[in-house]
Amino acid sequence: MKLKQLEVFAAVADYKSFSKAAKILYLTQPTVSAYISSLEKELNAKLFARNTKEIHMTEQGIRLYQYAREMLALQNKILEVFNPDSQKEETRLVVAASTVPSRYLLPDILAGYKEKYPYGQLEIRESDSARVIEDVAKHVVDIGFTGTALENKVCRYIPFYEDELVVIMPNTDRYRKILERENNLNWIRKEPFLMREEGSGTRKEAEKQLKTAGVDVEQIHVAASVESTETIKRSVKNGIGITIISSLAAKEEIAAGTVLAFPMEKNKSTRKLYLVYNNSYTLSKQAGNLVKVVKELYSA
Repeated sequence: MKLKQLEVFAAVADYKSFSKAAKILYLTQPTVSAYISSLEKELNAKLFARNTKEIHMTEQGIRLYQYAREMLALQNKILEVFNPDSQKEETRLVVAASTVPSRYLLPDILAGYKEKYPYGQLEIRESDSARVIEDVAKHVVDIGFTGTALENKVCRYIPFYEDELVVIMPNTDRYRKILERENNLNWIRKEPFLMREEGSGTRKEAEKQLKTAGVDVEQIHVAASVESTETIKRSVKNGIGITIISSLAAKEEIAAGTVLAFPMEKNKSTRKLYLVYNNSYTLSKQAGNLVKVVKELYSA
């Protein structure tokens, strides 16, 4: 088995495409196919399931991917240590992020990173916080950004941003009256509630803060469980229900008056957003540079 085979395999897995992997690696598509075919024969394993639209890793492919990423990261580390001047600037940094940091903080973070390190390649994968932490723990991504911290012995969490959670409601007469007269969250029990999906950091933190405010989550009338933050915001604007959401995510709608914001408590209720990486492995030069950028941007 050659490292080049693993590099090609990882690129196909990352981009879910033989043609895209070929373009990134400056190879022809038949060459990429030949590398994958030879690797499958050598391992006596089927690594990808193919259909007319896209490809997906099989269970065997997923297992191999973790090892491949570790070996390629180690190769890069060896180059950094023994021949730093020849280390390829185009080495790809894989970043996983949950919805809120991905959409509302990463654009500024990536702009700062690219300004200082213009030749670095970044791949961003958006998912929920639970999946981000799982991918970091398995070392299939280099760095993660999450809306919550889950116990995992190999993960190190660096809090870098304080995010306020708020209740947003349709801008109607009834909800304007609620906003004027209510001073706690007990009224939420009677309202149709739009909940984020299982695994969402926002959902996990919202449940914590409701419990702190004395509201039993089991008593809330959950009208729907929704993955998309944008779908939830549009649903609230259309009068379908209320939700608890990051103030970052609802900033524009609150400012425009298309939704109303009810604070979680009389005093602002915040949750931390985290940068997370696998503490069992030495950070690559590119990952270390990204950590520095985050600390510089949010150190104040």
